[in-house]
Amino acid sequence: MSDVMRQPRVEKVSVNIGVGEAGERLVKAQKVLEMVTGQKPRVTIAKVTNRDLGVREGMPIGCKVTLRGERAETFLKKALWVRENRVAMWSFDPEGNLSFGISDYTDFEGMKYDPEIGIFGMDVNVVICRPGRRVARRRVMKRTIPHSHRMTRQEAAVFMKEKYNIEVME
Repeated sequence: MSDVMRQPRVEKVSVNIGVGEAGERLVKAQKVLEMVTGQKPRVTIAKVTNRDLGVREGMPIGCKVTLRGERAETFLKKALWVRENRVAMWSFDPEGNLSFGISDYTDFEGMKYDPEIGIFGMDVNVVICRPGRRVARRRVMKRTIPHSHRMTRQEAAVFMKEKYNIEVME
């Protein structure tokens, strides 16, 4: 492709650990996220009350990290290596974003199991878009993006195959 505005790119990578409760487990999850990503995590707050799960609105229930730029690229390579460079096609949503889970943080290279921390899995969400997406999200002179410029599931899969050399399973 010769048009620079049509080149897909990774805008951000969000890594999330849902604990479901505040306290010691949340502190341990934050420690795991900081070890894996190298960035300080942010606490996520419950938006609704769910009595079955014992969650109240406003209660801290997890933590997340948003990575952009070079940090996002390096973390994504590590996370895909943990997944053995394989992702299912259903992991891509209709807008071309990719989501997958990692069952244990010790699967990352160089991470050792710590009995004090325990086992924590995480969700990884990758936003893939083309330049110009900000036009739809900015505050001033907001405009819609034409369908021809939006990412599709197939285009995102092809981009990930080419850039990260992964296998997309049907």
